[in-house]
Amino acid sequence: MDTVNRALRRVPTWAVYALGALPLVWLIWEAAANTLGPNPVEAIEHRLGLLGLQFLIASLCITPLRWAGLNLIRYRRALGLLAFGYVALHLLTWVVLDRALRWDEIIADLYKRPYIIIGMVGFLALLPLALTSNSRAIRAMGAAAWGRLHQLAYVAAVAGALHWVVLVKRWPPEPLIYAGIVAALLLARVIAKRGPGWLSLWISRPKAG
Repeated sequence: MDTVNRALRRVPTWAVYALGALPLVWLIWEAAANTLGPNPVEAIEHRLGLLGLQFLIASLCITPLRWAGLNLIRYRRALGLLAFGYVALHLLTWVVLDRALRWDEIIADLYKRPYIIIGMVGFLALLPLALTSNSRAIRAMGAAAWGRLHQLAYVAAVAGALHWVVLVKRWPPEPLIYAGIVAALLLARVIAKRGPGWLSLWISRPKAG
């Protein structure tokens, strides 16, 4: 693992941003070539939202991988900012292309479609993380406070996965798989924080009734 970590240290952070932008470039090319199917706006919305969730999950995998000996911590900020960028584009596509800035329809959708509210919660959770993803913010807030704030990434991931599950209104495997991955990452964090004994104690405790 040390050999892998040494090799990874030679990979510059900008390479992660460049690779992370490639799906967007491909999506733009597909839109220009008119190969996104009968409803291209919906296809763009879905792809951007999925990419945002994927990059967010990737950023949350950094810590468990570090426990296993693989150190990718220097790329976590890039992955998190890519996640925010794709989620912001997902929201912008819905507001501008789907709803054409018709604010009365947008506000009505917030009342009629719970999954939109859930998605907004995820975006609002990511917003302060994106604004404080810099060394100046860490120095100003202090490492402990900055770390607590950035636990909102789990809130955003849960909201993103739930947003997709509620949106489809069925039980197809793909959104459920992503929801399961987010749940596993959240459980791993709880176990790491409280210790593995906490989980066995919780499972074995007597149930009421």
